[in-house]
Amino acid sequence: MSDSSTDHRDDDQTSQATRDIADVAAVEVITTTAVHLMSAAAVKCGLADDPDSEVDLDEARKLINALAGLITAAAPEVSDMHARSLRDGLRTLQLAFREASPIPDPIGKGPGEKWTGPVT
Repeated sequence: MSDSSTDHRDDDQTSQATRDIADVAAVEVITTTAVHLMSAAAVKCGLADDPDSEVDLDEARKLINALAGLITAAAPEVSDMHARSLRDGLRTLQLAFREASPIPDPIGKGPGEKWTGPVT
């Protein structure tokens, strides 16, 4: 196969992906992204099948911080129903992080608490 055939196929796939994403509502993109961040953070907090090999609190902290920022910024843009469930999931992760941490952060200094306020 020539390089031009490969380039043309790649361009077609990119165009199709662009058309597909254009049909998705912003709230769907936001909530899907939040769910991916939540899932990854849950695994890193040890809430998956093999917590002994999957716990990585440094990675979990980064994911929870990103999630908190996204939810805080997006809350006014999505419906209250979506924002409420996203905040509940975030709070659950923040509490799971605190429980998994051998040296808990001071109240108000845990992951995401810069945006959400203290979680206890």
